Amino acid sequence: MIDRIPVSQAAARKVQKMIQDGIFPVDQKLPSQRILAERLGISRPSLREALLTLETLGQIKTYPGRGTFVTKPGAQVAGGTAGWRYDTEHSLHSVFEMRILLEERLARHAATLATLEDITLLHSLADQMEAAWAQQDLVANVEADWAFHRHIASKTTNTLLAKTYEKFAALLTETQRTPIPFTHDARMSESIAEHRQIIAALNDRDADTAGRVMATHIRNTAARADVIV
Repeated sequence: MIDRIPVSQAAARKVQKMIQDGIFPVDQKLPSQRILAERLGISRPSLREALLTLETLGQIKTYPGRGTFVTKPGAQVAGGTAGWRYDTEHSLHSVFEMRILLEERLARHAATLATLEDITLLHSLADQMEAAWAQQDLVANVEADWAFHRHIASKTTNTLLAKTYEKFAALLTETQRTPIPFTHDARMSESIAEHRQIIAALNDRDADTAGRVMATHIRNTAARADVIV
């Protein structure tokens, strides 16, 4: 129900599991990228992308000149400013603002075009998000979240909007990862409920509500990353 997982994402899941299993304990330095890449059987570029994903999710932290260390679970939940790897290209605020503009309109389109099969798929993806969070599989949680939003974006006859969404996929999915270190259980429950509200509006073919709840959901997500849009 989710597209084939890229090598880097599969690697991120493996390293995440090693952390959860205590193979890499909290505060321990990870092996060098050369050794870890060999251990996982992947290229170093794929490993670097996997480590960037885990760092955005708050599971590891890289210190220049010292290496990459495992962080304490939930250490950043108290709040703070999220790191943003695309600062030299676009600000986090700009990308969240673009998400609201794009996804509000795309949700309105989906309300007129979504089928029963689409609704069933979206329910399943929301369930996957919830189950992944319960297991603290943060990589899978964001993958399901991305698949949810991407599927809604695909339900449009405006090919320019759809292509624009896909063109900025890396930026958009990073805005879903960035708030995770600052997200507590109650906020994730609220987020899952917001996804279900979106589904309900699509099922009712209520374009106005679909657009409104989508925009509200993205604003609430941005707020967890200390971004007000």
